[in-house]
Amino acid sequence: MIEARSIIKSFGKQSVLAGVSFVIEAGQSVVVLGRSGSGKSVLLKHLVGLMEPDSGEVLVGGQPLNRMTERQLLEVRRKFGMLFQGAALFDSLSVGENIGFAMRRERKLTVDEINRRIAEMLELVDLPGIQNKKPSELSGGMKKRVGLARAIAHRPEVLLYDEPTTGLDPVGADSIDQLMERVCEQLKVTSIIVTHDMRTARRLGRRILLLRDGKIFLDSPASVVFESKDPYVHNFVNGIANPKEVGLL
Repeated sequence: MIEARSIIKSFGKQSVLAGVSFVIEAGQSVVVLGRSGSGKSVLLKHLVGLMEPDSGEVLVGGQPLNRMTERQLLEVRRKFGMLFQGAALFDSLSVGENIGFAMRRERKLTVDEINRRIAEMLELVDLPGIQNKKPSELSGGMKKRVGLARAIAHRPEVLLYDEPTTGLDPVGADSIDQLMERVCEQLKVTSIIVTHDMRTARRLGRRILLLRDGKIFLDSPASVVFESKDPYVHNFVNGIANPKEVGLL
């Protein structure tokens, strides 16, 4: 489904990605971990062609993004859905208008078909009947659910999640985890999840990629990662600061 080949990306003198390579098969659920500033969100942008690497390439379905025209890129991006960290809803639009925004622009479905799809998506995320509400009337967790409903409305093959549980209380975060797990199972989509939440990583990460110093430091099943004896991995997944790294020694 997705392949990264030796991706290198710098901003000025700051190296962010220093040779990232991996293959993600269709239907996999992959969690991307790493400290703040390790390049996780930059990597997501490369996977949908929103950024071009300085060298290396990303392939989707075997096709390299850097050799595509803008029209071809748009077709590839239709395979993706994304849940943004802050949900990124349009404040001036209703919930239904937010979910149906892309479908209305594409004009491939009738108004009735779009409305049925919106209702179906809201049922899937356990928010039936709120089409006419505005984002300002929703809690943080509800906004995340609406954002997910919008991401899956056009039935993508790949779902990207950028810190899906940030800003939520533990119960709200757990409900989003359950929802993501259900969506993955029911829709059979490939899921790529960037998160700092170790509970999310444990629950959804059938496979975990750990970024360090711009490279893939570890690529293993979650069970291996969370039982690792490697000092860096153990400290990271258990939230233990290395005194040398934080300047205490």
